[in-house]
Amino acid sequence: MTAVPQSKQYNITHIQQRFNWDCGVTCILMILSSSQRKQFLNNFESICKDEGFGVSTWTIDLCYLLLRYHVRHEYYTQTIGVDPSYKKHSYYSHVLDKDEKRVMRRFKEAPGKGLRIQQRTVNMHGIVMHLARHGPIILLTNASQLICEVCRRTIREKFGFHLFCFAQNKNKSFAGHYVVLCGYDAEAHTIFYNNPETRDGHTCRCSPASMDTARTAFGTDQDIIFIFEKSKRKK
Repeated sequence: MTAVPQSKQYNITHIQQRFNWDCGVTCILMILSSSQRKQFLNNFESICKDEGFGVSTWTIDLCYLLLRYHVRHEYYTQTIGVDPSYKKHSYYSHVLDKDEKRVMRRFKEAPGKGLRIQQRTVNMHGIVMHLARHGPIILLTNASQLICEVCRRTIREKFGFHLFCFAQNKNKSFAGHYVVLCGYDAEAHTIFYNNPETRDGHTCRCSPASMDTARTAFGTDQDIIFIFEKSKRKK
C-alpha cells in the first residue's frame, strides 16, 4: 500500500459566499473547474430554480449539483432523509414545511441517478485518509464551534450569529455552515479548510480535534461529501 504523506494540501480556488444561505453552494463552486464555475455563476438563478432548493440547501442538494457537473463523490450521513427530532425546533418546523418533501424525494431518487449515499459516520482518521489519497471534502459544521487558528474567532463572533443560527440544543447555539477541507499536516496536527465566509481568501486551519467537535455537533447529521479529485473534468 502506498505510504500516506505527512502533509497534503489541494489548491482550491477560494470563493466568498454572496448571501447568508449559500455557503454550501459556494463550496460546490470551489470544487468545480473554472469553466464549470463560470457556467454556474452565469446561470445561477436558473440553476437554483431548476434544482428546486431556492434559498435553503441541504447536503443532498449539494450532491445533486455535483451530479449535474459530473464530479464523482460519495456522501455519508447519520440520517437518510430528515431527522424527526429536528421538528422540535422552531426553525426546523418552519423549514421542514417547505423542504421536507423535496429532501425526502431526492434521497429516494438518488440510487436511480447513480448517487452514492451511505448511512454511516466517518472518523477523523478516515477524513485524513481521504485527503491523503483522493481529494478535498465538503463538510457540514457547527460554525459557532468552528475556531480558525488564523481568524482566532468563530463565525458567530466575527460575522454575527443571526446570519447562521437555525437551531438550539441544551442552550448551545447551532449555526450550520459548510466548508471545504483541503489538506492536513500530521506533524503540526493541523487541518486546512476553505471557509466561504472569509473575505480575504486565506486558508483557515484548526486542530483535528477542533474540527471533529464542529462537525459532530447536533444538527450536522455528521454530513460529509468525499470528492474524488481525479474524476473532475479539467475544462
